[in-house]
Amino acid sequence: MAAPVLCALLAGCAVGPDFERPAAPRVDAYTAPRASAPAAGAQHLQAGADIPAQWWQLFRSEALDQLVRQALQASPTLEQARARLRQASEDLNAETGGRMLPKVDGNLSATRQKVDPAAFGVPVAEQPPPFTLYNASIDVSYTLDVFGGNRRALEGSSAQVDYQAHELQAARMALAANVVTAAIRQADLNERLADTRALLAAQERQQDIMRQRQQAGGVSEADLRNQELLVAQTRATLPPLEYQLAQATHQLAAYLGLAPAELRSAPLQLADLTLPADVPTGVPSALTRQRPDILAAEALWRQASANVGVAVANQYPQFTLTASFGSQRTRVGDLSNGLNVWSLGLGLVQPLFHGGELRARTRSAEAAYDAAAAGYRQTVLEGFRQVADALRAVQTDGDAYQASDEAWRRADEAERIAQGRYQAGGISHLSLLDSQRQLLQTRIARTAADAARHADTAALLQALGGGWWNETPADAP
Repeated sequence: MAAPVLCALLAGCAVGPDFERPAAPRVDAYTAPRASAPAAGAQHLQAGADIPAQWWQLFRSEALDQLVRQALQASPTLEQARARLRQASEDLNAETGGRMLPKVDGNLSATRQKVDPAAFGVPVAEQPPPFTLYNASIDVSYTLDVFGGNRRALEGSSAQVDYQAHELQAARMALAANVVTAAIRQADLNERLADTRALLAAQERQQDIMRQRQQAGGVSEADLRNQELLVAQTRATLPPLEYQLAQATHQLAAYLGLAPAELRSAPLQLADLTLPADVPTGVPSALTRQRPDILAAEALWRQASANVGVAVANQYPQFTLTASFGSQRTRVGDLSNGLNVWSLGLGLVQPLFHGGELRARTRSAEAAYDAAAAGYRQTVLEGFRQVADALRAVQTDGDAYQASDEAWRRADEAERIAQGRYQAGGISHLSLLDSQRQLLQTRIARTAADAARHADTAALLQALGGGWWNETPADAP
């Protein structure tokens, strides 16, 4: 104990570990290189390009921009995060004033007492009567931060403020991404529902024709039953789609701070959105300085480090300066006649025996520090995993969309050929309806692939940190 005491007395050291910010990881890529070349027309991932603060504007949709702005202004989740940040800031102010500045209190009291002069070795013939003593004083106390316990406590409170600030940024980033994803899902389900209803109508027309031909002996009953099964299966897909659409709409309303019945805006169409041809991906080594969840984990680690210092400081002596001056009279009216009492003192409290409590609390703080360090490392790994997954999703989405688009184009071409052949009498109406059914099925698959490209692009930009570090005052909701 002698070395820390001497250090503190001579140089004002703060006991406990000094937190060192972890170095950025030495990585130059988020994922391993792809084994195959990207599909034609795939999005270009711009390594090193910075992410704009309002990244959702990359989709070039005024309606989408309005939805995100409304959510950022009205979300109770953000209101809660802002309140927690204010709370942490005021806690820091309270800690600063309470620990680093003297405490000054006014004291006014009246005490009825009796004094026996004989107790002080003063013989008297007659005991003085009881009297009332009035006291008015200013009391000052100040605890010297010799071992840095107060400074470590302020360091911990400051880290808590940083944590809540990063949590607010994480909430804003997640909310913007959730609004974009919910709007895209709503648009996707709307189009899939419309296409499925059109497909069902085509299948029902085909079923009617087959029923007529079956009655005339041109179609077997087994073929008709197979068509009826197909119609029933397609019809069975409508209720789940309708429920999923309602869910997406209700979720979007909640993000906007509205009850489901209050949402009045018309659903977006995928055609209203422009898929970003160039997607900025930043620099891998900067991810730990940009993702709010990683920065929040770092702040918790820093707070845990400060708490170790507080626990260690509590094992050392505490020095307190006290001073008091005022007036003490036997008549209340005489209190204003001038100061007649004062005191000045220095107190020292050295913990001697606390049943092992102080050392156990230090070990507990050290364990919490180790846990926070491990939590930080896990958060970093999870952040890189999310980015890698999102990058792969964007890359494979391009392949999936190209394949579904090619299938849709082939089906569209086949349907046009079937139209011509039908008008020329080369095929039956049943064959024409079958080609139209295939066209609608490929269109549904193409719509789903297109929606996945938009949603996964939003997920990638969120995983990369959301560009909050580029915000200006004009960007604030």
